[in-house]
Amino acid sequence: MTVALVSAIGQQRLREAFSHFPSGVAALAAEIDREPQVLVASSFTVGVSLDPPLAAVFVQKSSSTWSLLSRAERIGVSILGADHAETCRQLAGRDRSERFSGVERVASPTGAIRILGSAAYFECSVHDVHATGDHDAVLLFIHDLHVARETAPLVFHGSRFTQLAMEPAGMTAQ
Repeated sequence: MTVALVSAIGQQRLREAFSHFPSGVAALAAEIDREPQVLVASSFTVGVSLDPPLAAVFVQKSSSTWSLLSRAERIGVSILGADHAETCRQLAGRDRSERFSGVERVASPTGAIRILGSAAYFECSVHDVHATGDHDAVLLFIHDLHVARETAPLVFHGSRFTQLAMEPAGMTAQ
């Protein structure tokens, strides 16, 4: 039944509809065999669980980068900042040898990579993986984190990068 529904809807229509949901952009990165590897995802989700501290990311099963990253002891998840649009394009590029060229980063002793200038950072390990159609749902256990309150996040909406508009004074959420 699921296959028939997707065929009736059409993957292109589904992608276009999904693009209307704004999301942050995360760079999942780690050193694998002493080489930096990165996967850029707009499917990173926080707040999966507070106890234990879990986040999630949905990764295409065909991703050759994920097959490398999934072997890492720890994975750095950088929530890219509003000024990272060009950096994001570079990190997501096909040429692995150029992905980190000129990108300011730091690696933890466990090999997790943090992209400097990010709005937030989580150091994670793979907690569990669930097959979900053409993607895997990867639950990530959060070991450490850093928040840069002064840095606004990069936002992906309508198949392009944008930024959040600041609320007028007095319009904060309750």
